[in-house]
Amino acid sequence: MKRRLISLAISASMIGTMMLGAVPAHAEVANEDITIGVSIWSSTDVLGSQCKKILDAAADALGVKVQYVDQGHVSEQVTASVDQLCAAGCQGIIICNSADSEMMSAINTCNNEGVYLAQFFRVISEEANPDIYELAKASEYYVGAVHENEPENGEKLVNILLDKGCRNIGLIGWEQGDATWLGRWQGYQAGVEAWNEAHPDDPATLSDPQYAGTTSEGGAKAADALMAADPNLDALIPAGGGGEPLQGAISAVEKAGKTGEIKIVSTDFLPDLGERLENGSMAGESGGHYCDPLFAFMMVYNAIKGNYTDFADTFNDVLFPYLYVASPEDYAGYEEYFVNQLPYTTEELKAMADESLEELAQTAASLSIEDAAARAK
Repeated sequence: MKRRLISLAISASMIGTMMLGAVPAHAEVANEDITIGVSIWSSTDVLGSQCKKILDAAADALGVKVQYVDQGHVSEQVTASVDQLCAAGCQGIIICNSADSEMMSAINTCNNEGVYLAQFFRVISEEANPDIYELAKASEYYVGAVHENEPENGEKLVNILLDKGCRNIGLIGWEQGDATWLGRWQGYQAGVEAWNEAHPDDPATLSDPQYAGTTSEGGAKAADALMAADPNLDALIPAGGGGEPLQGAISAVEKAGKTGEIKIVSTDFLPDLGERLENGSMAGESGGHYCDPLFAFMMVYNAIKGNYTDFADTFNDVLFPYLYVASPEDYAGYEEYFVNQLPYTTEELKAMADESLEELAQTAASLSIEDAAARAK
């Protein structure tokens, strides 16, 4: 079976090939006996804590247990976290961050232990790592991946800056070789190249990346280096890394007295984003995607229950949408439906767990501020 990209654009012919909640091939596990492990870079930083909040709500709604391991995006800790969660008796695991090379170890471990595995915020690249992709596709325990369209995300973000008049853009990455970072970088470059082709008399430049890791200190140092290298710098893109590098970059720009003069866009919403859009310390952001791991969690839950089966020779690839804000007005609806409350109620989480895989993917693809607002009425 070919790779299955499950989104709102699913064709009728593709739907016919997908799992429709197959009859379990094993004895059903009671919910109170289920433990789902979460291998995550951090369950306490800006984005990680939001992910934990929605995952805890889902676990409570379904009456299952959840166990977290924070692995700091350190390669050996990422692979060790899978061993740790398997040893703790988890029947399923969701994982991020996870480089393709780390997924080889994770998949082999889960195959050996009979533990279901899904990625969130990440997907194995069929083009860059075909052997690892085929390992995942052949596995009876690799359930699939939930992730965003990162090149599109990068292009939309750089266009926010270009539309606001920025032409000298500094770039801050987090970990060299990270698949999500590379996808965003591709999008930033594409946006600048398209702008320059359309505006040859008003060209923009994008710096080589400075790397910040996943800390605020790293973000500040990277921003300082970029400002020192280019006195005409008028924009920064801290690409991601959980929110901490962004906070460090903002602090560095504030310390330099250039708030508003150097416009900043990034991915991963900050808790005070509304205020920062008001005071000019942020020009725009993509994010609101903390429900991404919720769908990986539901996929693994249904695999454990025996509702989703036949993973061998299959690659389930679920796209999740970003939300984009570039003004305080944009942010107001997000704050109401994603910050002041979760976008799903307990009853909606329970109903989500009963969806077939393609229904779950459509639920993921339809999440937006407008969708959350409509369901809240």
